[in-house]
Amino acid sequence: MKKEPVKVREVPAVTRTGNFQEVVLGYSEEEAYVEASRCLQCKNPVCISGCPVGIDIKKFIYQITRKDYNLAYFTIREKNNFPSICGRVCPAEYQCRKTCILTKKDAPFASEKAINIHFLERFAGDYGKNNNLDVKEEKGQKFSKFKVAVVGSGPAGLCCAGELARQGIQVDIFESLHKTGGVLRYGIPPFRLPWDVLDFEINYLKKLGVNFITNFLAGKAKTIKELFTQGYSNVFLGLGAGVPSFLGINGENLCNIYSVNEFLTRVNLMSAYKFPEFHTPVNIGRNVLIVGGGNTAMDSARVALRLQKLNGLPLNTTIIYRRTEIEMPARRLELEHAREEGVKFEFLVQPKEFIGDGRGFVRKLICLKSKLKEPDSSGRRRPVIIEGSEFQLDCDLCVIAVGLKANQILINATPELKTDKYSDVIVDAETMESSIKGVFAGGDIVGGEGTVIEAMGMAKKAAQSIIGELSKK
Repeated sequence: MKKEPVKVREVPAVTRTGNFQEVVLGYSEEEAYVEASRCLQCKNPVCISGCPVGIDIKKFIYQITRKDYNLAYFTIREKNNFPSICGRVCPAEYQCRKTCILTKKDAPFASEKAINIHFLERFAGDYGKNNNLDVKEEKGQKFSKFKVAVVGSGPAGLCCAGELARQGIQVDIFESLHKTGGVLRYGIPPFRLPWDVLDFEINYLKKLGVNFITNFLAGKAKTIKELFTQGYSNVFLGLGAGVPSFLGINGENLCNIYSVNEFLTRVNLMSAYKFPEFHTPVNIGRNVLIVGGGNTAMDSARVALRLQKLNGLPLNTTIIYRRTEIEMPARRLELEHAREEGVKFEFLVQPKEFIGDGRGFVRKLICLKSKLKEPDSSGRRRPVIIEGSEFQLDCDLCVIAVGLKANQILINATPELKTDKYSDVIVDAETMESSIKGVFAGGDIVGGEGTVIEAMGMAKKAAQSIIGELSKK
């Protein structure tokens, strides 16, 4: 390789922490061409095996080198309904870029030399968005008499709906919140995924005929059985994982200790960062602690830092993680951005107890230092507490970001729906069909908290199973 990777343009850290505008600016046409030209066009493009939805990566990158951006856009759309979204939020360093031939085998994540596939996908997706390219869908009448209910408008639900609508199947998406998008809207800050990008992709589905029904809490408004009686041939569950996990330590019920769901939902979905223009307050303190090491922890820390700056407070936000940086599941890009913006890190640290003041507000967090031993069931080295290592950190706001669990309302209303010990829906790995005939599931409700593209991979598999089932009818 003669050329170095083309570094993507970003807003400088000193500027971007003062607002919630997008940080990564993407490639220009010239930059995309140069980066695409680095691709070796391997005879056996192993990068495709790293993409959960199987995008023809080699083909669309070649089309960019030919400056045929229309074709590149349509090539991606054949497998991925949401290139502008995935090009922004997919953990490419653990997926397609990790399997790029320019990354050493068995490396924990992609090397710096690997082709920036995600930024090229984003370029093609944004080109289609900015030039109003519509995929000309030849929807036949074969399936037009069928309709399918999709529960949840997150990445799994949106993907499944798109795949079905392309076949002429009528699709109704039921969303419990007042806005569509699920975790894409309430969980990911606009500086990572701008709302106009999300709305563009959702409007694309509306053009395919997908109908969205908001403020509909499945399991309360209607059960699965009632959906079938309304004429739906199949039901797809894309409920996501929206139930927060907590630490289970003393003092966790003190004021100003947020679950990551509440914190990010207030800021993202309900625009608390624009208070009082929007009537959703969110407390912010001088000493903010984020507990966790995943993407939601990074998002929370970067949000908190911005809120501190917008409120004229010192930038003092710290992430506490019980392992080291190497074991962190968060995207490398988000970790780098957090560090550039001023987020501090305390590694090999575990919370023990929250201490409050006389009025019930958190003021300190007692912590314990740890060391790593042999790997546990996750494959990562197990943290073990070091005796006598107790210390305190000042804390007047804490966000608990240690994982999410499956939403339970619909599951509790459907006792015949089999779940595992984590309350995730049990499905057939090949068809994604649940224990109830005609009911399929995918995304975080099946595999636990995962990535957007993994949820889409499961949804595509479920959609293909539904189409196959309807073909027999």
